Amino acid sequence: MKPSQRHLALLSRWGGLSLSAALLCACSSTPLPPTEGEPPASAVSAPSAASAAASASTAQVEAVTTAVITPQVLSTPGDADSYSARDDARALARDIAQAHELDEAWVWSALSAARYKSQAARLMMPAPRGTAKNWGVYRSRFIEPIRIRAGIAFWQQYQAELQRAQAQYGVPAEIIAGVIGVETIYGRYTGNFRVLDVLTTLSLDFPTGRSDRSPFFKKELGAFLKLCAEQQLAPDAVLGSYAGAIGWPQFMPSSIRRWGVDFDGDGQVNLQRSPVDAIGSVAHYLAEHGWRTGQPTFFDVTPPEDAAARAKLLAPDIVPSFSADEMRALGAILPDAAMQHTGPLALVLLENGEAAPTLIAGTQNFYAITRYNQSSYYALAVIELGQAVSQAPASSSSNP
Repeated sequence: MKPSQRHLALLSRWGGLSLSAALLCACSSTPLPPTEGEPPASAVSAPSAASAAASASTAQVEAVTTAVITPQVLSTPGDADSYSARDDARALARDIAQAHELDEAWVWSALSAARYKSQAARLMMPAPRGTAKNWGVYRSRFIEPIRIRAGIAFWQQYQAELQRAQAQYGVPAEIIAGVIGVETIYGRYTGNFRVLDVLTTLSLDFPTGRSDRSPFFKKELGAFLKLCAEQQLAPDAVLGSYAGAIGWPQFMPSSIRRWGVDFDGDGQVNLQRSPVDAIGSVAHYLAEHGWRTGQPTFFDVTPPEDAAARAKLLAPDIVPSFSADEMRALGAILPDAAMQHTGPLALVLLENGEAAPTLIAGTQNFYAITRYNQSSYYALAVIELGQAVSQAPASSSSNP
């Protein structure tokens, strides 16, 4: 699909649907550097910024995310951070145009408007060596009053849509709500980086000092431009996380194109402004990544005392690899419900700094959540936030 003349004209200026200045200010606090398995920066940094916006209602958030910013020029040819004079950027434009059947001049117009973002490159770096993981600290970022209140309001407003998604895809409503809450505090913090900038930066200037993921980001940049062409979006106007994740559920562009769902029936998948599309898309994603309807996510477990047996159970990490009988034969103690579970289990360890670790027996559904973000800490936060939101009394949604 090639862009229309109207769409080509949009590339000559900056503007389009985006976040309002008010939300940009709320999102301006510096994101924490990612540690292994951390969720997107928009979620990690949100608690510190959320205090200033705790009283914002869901309706106010939706109004903010559909505001229009006055067009303004943010980069000009010759800027040090511009990609307009880069031969590798021009070559990438040719590759993307060919791979996605896009007009090369249009792709080059987009890439030549991109600017290098040093913060995106910096946030790609792993946490310093010796940084201790701590489930208790991690949990406190997400299972906290501001996020729970926002979740209860979201649950009340969209309960019918959450239940419809559960019926259609088999993913419990509380898990869907937990994902959206952990990712963006129910649409409040969807990121203030221009997606065009960060994906171009991470495609052509991926930081040294860690494994090179530039091929992944080149693929996502191509998917992003294809998405913009399909949905008639100005590439320079779409905002997201430091890694290029977009909207309420923080989907990467390729995931929007592959797993996004028009759940509100308006004829378009819009994860930036439609919480209903976000609900359907999260459920669809998890269903397609191994969710088993009716199964629990984990069981309590007492690990074996024998070090060798414990190491054997921990070796596959979060991948379910043992039957309940096999875990018991190695010395693990499981509740009766787990012994009746027919699927494989994983002994999952979450560190607590210098304190004793937390261990659970994760099921296939626990593993499915980690396909969204490859972290056991993330998965357990999603589960516990969803439980807190779905089980809280309605009166808990009011502001203090």
